[in-house]
Amino acid sequence: MESELKDLNSKPPNGSTARDDRPLLKSESLASADSIAEMEKKFAAYVRRDIYGTMGRGELPAKEKLLLGFALVTLLPIRVLLAATVLLFYYLICRICTLFYAPNREDEQEHYAHMSGWRRAVIVSCGRALSRVMLFIFGFYWIPVFNSASQEDEQQPEELERPGVIISNHVSYLDILYHMSSSFPSFVAKRSVARLPLVGLISKCLGCVYVQRESKSSDFKGVSAVVTDRIREAHRNESAPLMMLFPEGTTTNGEFLLPFKTGGFLAKAPVLPVILRYHYQRFSPAWDTISGVRHVIFLLCQFVNYMDVIRLPVYYPSEQEMDDPKLYANNVRRLMASEGNLILSDIGLAEKRTYHAALNGNNSLPSVLHQKDE
Repeated sequence: MESELKDLNSKPPNGSTARDDRPLLKSESLASADSIAEMEKKFAAYVRRDIYGTMGRGELPAKEKLLLGFALVTLLPIRVLLAATVLLFYYLICRICTLFYAPNREDEQEHYAHMSGWRRAVIVSCGRALSRVMLFIFGFYWIPVFNSASQEDEQQPEELERPGVIISNHVSYLDILYHMSSSFPSFVAKRSVARLPLVGLISKCLGCVYVQRESKSSDFKGVSAVVTDRIREAHRNESAPLMMLFPEGTTTNGEFLLPFKTGGFLAKAPVLPVILRYHYQRFSPAWDTISGVRHVIFLLCQFVNYMDVIRLPVYYPSEQEMDDPKLYANNVRRLMASEGNLILSDIGLAEKRTYHAALNGNNSLPSVLHQKDE
């Protein structure tokens, strides 16, 4: 469930079409690159640097093959069974809590975000607990959380206000499980998620806002309005679920921070920045150039996985930032990069697709790109 929100900032001038999302680098230019090192530099935010290599197809050392083979026949089936049990159990909880309860339907959205009383309490408490259990099953036994106090005092108003949205970097689908266990917010998800078995009902109980990724701009403007309204509501109403956005619009290898889309900043509400960092010795939990199935298998075959979290103070926008969502987004991005020791990158989803196309079209690349610089 990859939550990707396009740039919902402003209308294009003079009635022109939406901004040009064409990649900076054409696929054909990759063939003339001077070296693999140059290509790695251009697409550094998506280059996989663990021992499994680009796309998870690198040549493994004998010791890693032995560990992987052992985990495939022991650890993997146990974890798959446990994860499926937890998923089914929570689905049944959601099904019971939504019996005889009509979902909210507005602007082609359907969700249970505004459910109240015992139903909402059970869904949220069980959802948070079972999400943490799921992370434990996946090998995240300890998740240290660090609070940063770097934000300047003058940015904090006398009466602290509730944020309307959580802003996080995006490294893996595992990000969603962590945020569910931490605050159980509403996400932006592809419309197809709502139709998935088991997961579809759970996403509606989360209050997800669904977007058709290939939809026309008119539909997308409708989604932008829904997200902005939900952020404002969460800011004003403590009983409303927080929104959770990944403004980069796609996942990276965890070392970089891509340009932020401005959709989460249009509401002019305070935001809560959260930075997720994954550490590894063998397999990286980052979902960058590797397929989903391969990633899940290798992740579940790793005995221990590591994640830590940096929670920044609530960021209150200035008057200038309220009038300029792009400035607001850029300032939050720079703060997160500084606190999380992340590298700012200028590339985005279009370049990621170009990089993936190059890797899939050139058989010599995967065996070379995974090698670390000496």
